[in-house]
Amino acid sequence: MELLSILLQAAVDLAAYAKIGAAIGAGIIIIGASMGIGKIGVSALESMARQPEVSGDLRSTMIVIAGLIEGATLIALVICLLIVIM
Repeated sequence: MELLSILLQAAVDLAAYAKIGAAIGAGIIIIGASMGIGKIGVSALESMARQPEVSGDLRSTMIVIAGLIEGATLIALVICLLIVIM
């Protein structure tokens, strides 16, 4: 019984650190997603400048990839925010 109370007290004491870690994780997620979408944009613009005839296909592919990155970012951000709230 005493071991259980020690473990519960340790869990309560470490809850603040979990929230700080989740908040830092949310920030890292946003920074990583913005860097990824920026890299996609730069690469697409360079490719369009070199071969203007493929700009339509390249633009649609770029939008799909950016949407996938945004979706994964949103899921990870929601998970981090749920940890902060709880």
